[in-house]
Amino acid sequence: EKVHMLTDGKGNFTRMMGMLVKKDDKGFGLRSWRYSMYVVDGEIKKMFVEPNFKDDTPDDTFEVSDAGTMIDYLKESK
Repeated sequence: EKVHMLTDGKGNFTRMMGMLVKKDDKGFGLRSWRYSMYVVDGEIKKMFVEPNFKDDTPDDTFEVSDAGTMIDYLKESK
Protein backbone atom coordinates (compact mmCIF):
# COMPACT_ATOMS: atom_id res chain seq x y z
CA GLU A 1 0.00 0.00 0.00
CA LYS A 2 2.91 2.37 0.65
CA VAL A 3 4.85 1.55 -2.52
CA HIS A 4 4.24 3.60 -5.63
CA MET A 5 5.62 2.51 -8.99
CA LEU A 6 6.07 5.50 -11.27
CA THR A 7 6.54 5.73 -15.01
CA ASP A 8 8.50 8.30 -16.99
CA GLY A 9 7.04 7.87 -20.46
CA LYS A 10 8.83 10.81 -22.07
CA GLY A 11 12.05 10.38 -20.09
CA ASN A 12 11.97 13.91 -18.64
CA PHE A 13 12.72 12.87 -15.05
CA THR A 14 15.28 10.33 -16.22
CA ARG A 15 17.06 12.95 -18.32
CA MET A 16 17.17 15.39 -15.38
CA MET A 17 18.58 12.63 -13.14
CA GLY A 18 21.34 12.00 -15.69
CA MET A 19 20.18 8.40 -16.07
CA LEU A 20 19.15 8.47 -19.74
CA VAL A 21 21.33 6.24 -21.95
CA LYS A 22 21.39 5.30 -25.62
CA LYS A 23 20.50 1.67 -26.18
CA ASP A 24 20.60 1.73 -29.98
CA ASP A 25 22.76 -1.41 -29.92
CA LYS A 26 19.79 -3.27 -28.44
CA GLY A 27 17.25 -1.62 -30.76
CA PHE A 28 15.66 0.53 -28.03
CA GLY A 29 16.98 4.08 -28.54
CA LEU A 30 16.97 6.27 -25.42
CA ARG A 31 16.14 4.38 -22.22
CA SER A 32 16.43 4.78 -18.49
CA TRP A 33 19.39 3.07 -16.91
CA ARG A 34 18.32 0.48 -14.34
CA TYR A 35 18.09 1.75 -10.79
CA SER A 36 15.80 1.69 -7.79
CA MET A 37 15.22 4.68 -5.56
CA TYR A 38 13.90 5.11 -2.04
CA VAL A 39 12.24 8.53 -1.71
CA VAL A 40 10.60 10.08 1.36
CA ASP A 41 8.62 13.31 0.99
CA GLY A 42 10.43 14.13 -2.26
CA GLU A 43 13.92 13.52 -0.83
CA ILE A 44 16.05 10.73 -2.30
CA LYS A 45 17.21 8.65 0.64
CA LYS A 46 18.93 5.81 -1.26
CA MET A 47 19.63 4.75 -4.85
CA PHE A 48 20.79 1.40 -6.11
CA VAL A 49 22.29 1.93 -9.58
CA GLU A 50 23.38 -0.94 -11.79
CA PRO A 51 27.11 -1.03 -12.59
CA ASN A 52 28.57 -0.07 -15.99
CA PHE A 53 26.32 2.99 -16.42
CA LYS A 54 27.10 4.25 -19.93
CA ASP A 55 25.68 4.41 -23.43
CA ASP A 56 25.59 1.22 -25.51
CA THR A 57 27.32 -0.90 -22.87
CA PRO A 58 27.14 -4.57 -23.83
CA ASP A 59 26.87 -5.44 -20.13
CA ASP A 60 23.22 -4.78 -19.28
CA THR A 61 23.27 -6.18 -15.75
CA PHE A 62 20.46 -6.54 -13.26
CA GLU A 63 22.15 -7.03 -9.89
CA VAL A 64 21.28 -4.26 -7.42
CA SER A 65 18.16 -2.48 -8.67
CA ASP A 66 15.92 -5.45 -7.97
CA ALA A 67 13.12 -5.44 -5.40
CA GLY A 68 14.99 -7.83 -3.10
CA THR A 69 17.91 -5.43 -2.68
CA MET A 70 15.57 -2.58 -1.80
CA ILE A 71 13.55 -4.70 0.63
CA ASP A 72 16.73 -5.85 2.37
CA TYR A 73 17.90 -2.24 2.67
CA LEU A 74 14.57 -1.13 4.14
CA LYS A 75 14.58 -3.97 6.66
CA GLU A 76 18.13 -3.13 7.77
CA SER A 77 17.49 0.62 8.02
CA LYS A 78 14.64 0.29 10.52
